[in-house]
Amino acid sequence: MADYTLHVNGTSHKVSVSSDTPLLWVLRDHLNLVGTKYGCGIAQCGACTVHINGNAMRACSLPVKSIGDKKITTIEGLSDDASHPLQEAWRKHDVPQCGYCQAGQIMSAAALLKDNASPTDRDIDAAMHGNLCRCGTYTRIKAAIKTAAKG
Repeated sequence: MADYTLHVNGTSHKVSVSSDTPLLWVLRDHLNLVGTKYGCGIAQCGACTVHINGNAMRACSLPVKSIGDKKITTIEGLSDDASHPLQEAWRKHDVPQCGYCQAGQIMSAAALLKDNASPTDRDIDAAMHGNLCRCGTYTRIKAAIKTAAKG
């Protein structure tokens, strides 16, 4: 076990975990931030997407020892009241079916819009590649991203 100070959603948290513990499990099991989901465990589905210094990363395969003093943002930190433009667009377009993948989808989309305020379809496809949705709501996801981009 080792002690780590993680900067999550604007707050510092001390945790004692094994150095190879995936960030996902630290967030869920030690910080009770359960919006980030476990999907595949091998960084292929995107359900566990969080932001590390503003970049979309898969928390399931990221060992806590690799975080250092980087800033982590989870779906809970995107907005205090679910008023982020993407969250509002998700509701407007009725994107979620089962909802399991949606936090990861929104976090990937937020990273895209941070860097590209007017993404093309190709930009959206590239940024969202690897975020899987078993319910197949890809058309609504793309529409919601376009709506949020228009602001």
